[in-house]
Amino acid sequence: MPVSEPLPHFVDDLLGYLHETHPTSATLDGVHTHDDLLEDYSRPAIDQHVRALSGYLRRLEEIDKETLTPVEALEQRMVASNLRSRMFEFEEIRTWERNPQFYADVLAASLASQALFTHAPATERARRVLSKLRQTPRLIQAARDNIKEPPGIFVKVGIEAMRGTLKFIDAELPRAFSSIDDLHILGDLADAQIEASQAVGAYIDYLENDVAPKARASFRLGRDKFEQKVRLDEGLSVPVERLLTIALRELGTTQEAFRSLASKMNGGDPLDAWAKTKSNHPEPGQLVPVARQQLDELRTFLERQSIVTVPTGEPVAVGPTPDFYRWTFASMWTPGPFESKPGRAIYYVTDADPSWPIEKKREHMLDYNLATLWSISMHEVYPGHFLHYQHLRRVTSKARKSTLFAPASFVEGWAHYCEQMMIEQGFKRNDTEIRLGQLAEALIRLVRVIVCIKLHTEDLSVEQGVRWFREEAYLEESSARREAERGTFDPTYLVYSIGKQMLLKLRQDYMQQEGKAFSLRTFHDTLLANGTAPFWLHRKLMLGDDTGDVLE
Repeated sequence: MPVSEPLPHFVDDLLGYLHETHPTSATLDGVHTHDDLLEDYSRPAIDQHVRALSGYLRRLEEIDKETLTPVEALEQRMVASNLRSRMFEFEEIRTWERNPQFYADVLAASLASQALFTHAPATERARRVLSKLRQTPRLIQAARDNIKEPPGIFVKVGIEAMRGTLKFIDAELPRAFSSIDDLHILGDLADAQIEASQAVGAYIDYLENDVAPKARASFRLGRDKFEQKVRLDEGLSVPVERLLTIALRELGTTQEAFRSLASKMNGGDPLDAWAKTKSNHPEPGQLVPVARQQLDELRTFLERQSIVTVPTGEPVAVGPTPDFYRWTFASMWTPGPFESKPGRAIYYVTDADPSWPIEKKREHMLDYNLATLWSISMHEVYPGHFLHYQHLRRVTSKARKSTLFAPASFVEGWAHYCEQMMIEQGFKRNDTEIRLGQLAEALIRLVRVIVCIKLHTEDLSVEQGVRWFREEAYLEESSARREAERGTFDPTYLVYSIGKQMLLKLRQDYMQQEGKAFSLRTFHDTLLANGTAPFWLHRKLMLGDDTGDVLE
């Protein structure tokens, strides 16, 4: 009888293959073997990739479960679901065939991973960027070949993303390597930038003039694909009706809490109180220093309270969001868990564009009011994504590499949960505006659940989605539109709110199990030490049972 393959050996082999075929992800994970490569999304390469994933799935399923430890048996199930999710994306969702933004994001992230992080000397990173720029026409050709009948909204966001990427190539890359004094490298880099810029620019013209006028396809996934995606991506087998019921219930509860608190603040219309709160915002151009100051206060609070362990490490840099990523409100970029030593992490906030009219700048900053910004900083940095990353480095350093097959519902659920948890634990206890900002952020995430379900399983239009965000989450027009449009190409951005609900249910059940011995710090540290896993796996590890309901 053949000897069963050890699961850690399989995971190492699978990660090695995924890093080879997805060099941008490899770099972001801290693996630099493929730093000079761009992804190959030609049709033959995609077909080969799907066959390879199928082969890995067969190998995984052939591992004898009797040879696995109890934790490995859970991890085997998690990795199998991740492989099926990857295959489902390529074969059924087919973003590579429907959305030009897919290619813009790959190119921008690939270049940015070398320009923004200092994991190697500037000259060495410039050579890698040079190689990637020379491969850019091939990536753009793949986009031309693959995308035939996209939805109109995908063409719109794709053009915007490509323009951001083009600006990054033309303006950000030269600044990123301005310290280099090797004229030969600089000359080659300039030539490659021109070639890459021309390829991207020509593709933008093609999208605008040839593709956009004929773009009539629907962005909707339909109920079956939507539910299957949620099940494979997040390990959550819940009908959309129940998800919608939970979201509507929580929306009503959160709106009532919002109105009650706002009414107490000014004794009148709660929306007037919110408007007054939103008027207290950084001036355009001042977002970065304000956010930096917030991080200092958040870390000090965590270090003084017994909430969660704060590992030592390098401080977080704060900067304005690069143009290619301005569709996000804020983001956290951290060096990968496989980096030999921790590098600089960057917290990006999206300030008003200097080229905007005054009124648009003002509207943008209203949604960046100080009350909301506190929640964003909690979500992205302390104790959200950045602190989670610091704990994850500890897990992967102990060879628990399977924890990298991360469901977004845990990653984003943890960060969104942290916003509420910090208020619960008394952060700026007497500042009602910060509590109001936290509730406002919760409203946005809850409306995301409702809008994405209705966009993809019913007949909700983008314009109707905009109204949901304006009327139910109190967003300004431009932010509401950005949120509604995101729901078309990011169909499971429900993970924030649903992930938080699953984490709150886990905490409640764990608290009942532990009784008087319950410690919030122990709960958080144990949870983060288990890595980024589906909630059913966390429940098995922490409660000894994964058959219970993960949602209230």
